[in-house]
Amino acid sequence: MPLGLLALAVSAFAIGTTEFVIVGLIPEMARDLAVSIPTAGLLVSLYALAITLGAPTVTALTGNIPRRALAIGLMVIFTIGNLIAAFAPGYEVLLAGRIVTGVAHGVFFSIGATVATSLVDKSKGARAVSLMFAGLTVAMVVGVPFGAFVGQHLGWRAPFLAVSALGVISVLGLVTLLPKDIRHTAPEGLLSQLKLLGRPRLLAMYLVTTFGFGASFVVFTYLTPLMTEVTGVSETTVSLALVAFGVATFLGNLLGGWTSDTLGTERALTIKITGLIVSLIALPFTAPVPVLMFINLFVWGIFTFAISPIVQSGVVTIAEEEAPNAVGTASGFNIAAFNLGISGASFLGGLIIEKAGVLATPWAAVGSAVIAMVIVFWLHRHKRLNVQQA
Repeated sequence: MPLGLLALAVSAFAIGTTEFVIVGLIPEMARDLAVSIPTAGLLVSLYALAITLGAPTVTALTGNIPRRALAIGLMVIFTIGNLIAAFAPGYEVLLAGRIVTGVAHGVFFSIGATVATSLVDKSKGARAVSLMFAGLTVAMVVGVPFGAFVGQHLGWRAPFLAVSALGVISVLGLVTLLPKDIRHTAPEGLLSQLKLLGRPRLLAMYLVTTFGFGASFVVFTYLTPLMTEVTGVSETTVSLALVAFGVATFLGNLLGGWTSDTLGTERALTIKITGLIVSLIALPFTAPVPVLMFINLFVWGIFTFAISPIVQSGVVTIAEEEAPNAVGTASGFNIAAFNLGISGASFLGGLIIEKAGVLATPWAAVGSAVIAMVIVFWLHRHKRLNVQQA
């Protein structure tokens, strides 16, 4: 294994931690910054929106910059963004730091696969990419809950300082371990990339990602107030819940990939989204009972993150059939769709909390997941009609 892959994985771990660590700290941040919980939730939704808009735009604009220099520069910006957040005197500066970090996050993962595959033989490219993205999985299992625990005991600024330190380590690793010359093909211009959205099957998959995967973040972004106000547990116990959710995301990723390979995209999505809908419907009834809430949280996490490898694989399959010269771009748009779902769902959750309370958020999440299911049914029907016509 080239040591450069380790540097990329450490960077991915830092990035994954900083995106979701706020979930365990929203009430404390709202109190300290004198803002409402929905306003604090914008630190998640606008971060994700910065990824959605910044990744394709900045990636297209930086297509001619050498990949090594760009990767290092992005992690420098990422580190600065986290330092801004750690020392922010008020909410507005903190939000600005989050937006800067989000753009760096999005572009880093847009180029990360190219950098990872350049470090190994072509036959090992997929394993190289999976190793880099393993940093994200470890962040969900370890980084996010540990960061939330640290923030609850040392103050919400402490996790941002810790991630800044990880950013420095990542920069040093990239400078030391990445080769001087990394081969890459400059991406197409942004307008050329946008043409992919005119392909109905690809657009449908992006919408499944946005509404299906994003559905959970109507609730997940505000998991801490849900569990402290309704379940009646301490904020420290929420850190344990985040560990359980993190383990579930790891298992869900594995299960989703296996199900997709075994059953195909449409059938696998039908099963996983059905499970997601059932687990979300159960939340208002299990939330008042701690043991049932933990069980439901674990099942919910499995179904949520089983969706991501299925749609990612489905997008690649469709792109190989319809746009074989733009598979990477098509995959990148799906990453943007993930973050668009997170952004929109987090924002919607904040509005619902203001109007109806935190226990109403699961019902909005169910509605979003149902929309995703309808789109999956359309995909299945479209595929069946094409087979009959052939």
